[in-house]
Amino acid sequence: MSAEVERFFSEQSPLAAEVASFRPRAQQREMALAVAEAIRDNSILVVEAGTGTGKTFAYLVPALLAGGKVIISTGTKNLQDQLFQKDLPMVRDALKAPVSVALLKGRANYVCHYHLARTESDGMFKTREDIKHLGKIKQYAKVSDSGDKSGISDVPENAPIWMQVTSTRDNCLGQECPNHKECFVLKARSDAMKADIVVVNHHLFFADVMLRDEGVAELLPTCNTVIFDEAHQLPETASLFFGESLSTTLLLDLARDTRIETATSAKDFVPLPKACDELDKSARDLRLVFKKEGRMPAAATENFKEFAPALKTLGEKIAQLNGLLEKQAERSEGLENCWQRVQALTQQLAKWQKGDEPDQVRWLEIFHHSLQLNTTPLSIAEIFERQIGGSARAWIFTSATLAVKQDFSLYQSEMGLLNAKTACWDSPFNYGEQALLYVPQNLPEPNTEGYTEAVVQAALPLIEASKGRAFLLFTSLRAMQQAHEILQAEFDRRGWNYPLMLQGEGSRNEMLSRFREHGNAVLLGSQSFWEGVDVRGEALSLVIIDKLPFAPPDDPVLAARIEQMKKQGRNAFMEYQLPRAIITLKQGAGRLIRDETDRGVLMICDPRIITKHYGKRIWQSLPPFRRTRVEAEAVGFFNAPVSTRP
Repeated sequence: MSAEVERFFSEQSPLAAEVASFRPRAQQREMALAVAEAIRDNSILVVEAGTGTGKTFAYLVPALLAGGKVIISTGTKNLQDQLFQKDLPMVRDALKAPVSVALLKGRANYVCHYHLARTESDGMFKTREDIKHLGKIKQYAKVSDSGDKSGISDVPENAPIWMQVTSTRDNCLGQECPNHKECFVLKARSDAMKADIVVVNHHLFFADVMLRDEGVAELLPTCNTVIFDEAHQLPETASLFFGESLSTTLLLDLARDTRIETATSAKDFVPLPKACDELDKSARDLRLVFKKEGRMPAAATENFKEFAPALKTLGEKIAQLNGLLEKQAERSEGLENCWQRVQALTQQLAKWQKGDEPDQVRWLEIFHHSLQLNTTPLSIAEIFERQIGGSARAWIFTSATLAVKQDFSLYQSEMGLLNAKTACWDSPFNYGEQALLYVPQNLPEPNTEGYTEAVVQAALPLIEASKGRAFLLFTSLRAMQQAHEILQAEFDRRGWNYPLMLQGEGSRNEMLSRFREHGNAVLLGSQSFWEGVDVRGEALSLVIIDKLPFAPPDDPVLAARIEQMKKQGRNAFMEYQLPRAIITLKQGAGRLIRDETDRGVLMICDPRIITKHYGKRIWQSLPPFRRTRVEAEAVGFFNAPVSTRP
């Protein structure tokens, strides 16, 4: 297969006919050969490939040439759709490979005929918008082959009505469903079983590995190769699914579904709706114990005197509903399903209340409308190692950011991949010519008052020089909001007309589309704009990062892991916190240069990159930008003619 792979990354590659921008790149060819070898040997390969390497083609070509069944898992649904709709068909056509391809998403992405009909007959809508959207979804369900909600563009993906017309693992009736034969979820799974290449996402993969609910478990036994793209996201995703969580949203959904099923199948049993209302109230009351959103360890709830009584009341109301449903469950499949759900939730709550296990941490996350009780393993390495062991199969992990100065030890230890082969290819872009790293002088320490104001003032000359065309990336929502207020005032005072955009004003895709169209916009973003964002050309010529992205030390999972490492006599900062911050910073920095013709300035405002002993390790892990601390040089980069830029 190696000779065939070589041919597809040469000057005479059939890919050149399919992809106008195709250029032979040594890094891409070498990565493809490494992937081909791992597939041949059924081995584990961890690969970092810098921006512009073309890693998607580098794993698709050998995967398609090798034959057999392949699962490709991505970090986002956007990349999942791009692979399925664009990249895979392109490579398949170039290779003339007779392979079938399927797209498999989580069940929440597919219209459920049963819940659609039930929602329509129930008639409980919060807004007129819900009624309008329901009509469109109903028409779509009649004509759609897939039922995938991404196929209906005039109902937003975050519209509240979707929760009512899709199923969950808990409220799916399975084979007892009257619409079982026409189920979109089952059709998607059936298509995936038959296909040679199946595209999933990380959430789906791990939900299925642990819950056996989304269809991937049926695929794995017949699968020859598993490829994880955007693999840097796996430690967090796997931790989420290898742990357990119980949310007030699940309880509210249970109360709602039980109420609806009672109205259909047990109208004469008056205590049931009353018990649903009481469970609903107790779940909401538990959330209202906390005034602020955020995360906290379970032990911190001792500071909230209302928490223990509210949790006790919630447990009593769950037990009450459990007892009533037990008496009525035989009256319908829906009530039977609700009874099974309340039993599972009873066990989860009891387990959470029981206390900490030595290898786990219990914590809470408070959202705007809900509260989540979580249990997370301190390490996922052993669990994941067990999941991938014992099978003759190739496992490929790839991303632009997995290593720190080509050292993969953090990633390998987190994921239990200590025996994996590793490989690292730098980006083919000429960073020394295309970009400049600017660290301003005289900025205060990041934890001092007025730091965000100082960041904005330091950024203004660069924003003016670049004529907008900038991303400002922040490590906290609070700093982002504060910077937006300061910038708005400065833009007004200076008479600048660059469109000023703030994360949250629309979906990420909508905002990126507007950003590209404007061509001179300034966008302020937090976590969701640090990665997975691709703006090519002059529309993005300046990326400003306010602080080194260290995870907040009060995060309960991080704090517990740091404490565990300290007990083991290890240096948690150097082994864990710093490498994770570097990988996140590399993601943010990667937004700037997306193409061989892109040019721009990366401005990192945090003085610790210069003043701290670990700073050198940070900037040496970034692409080889030319560096400066002189504002005039950074401004001059934009003012110089292209041909004379350094």
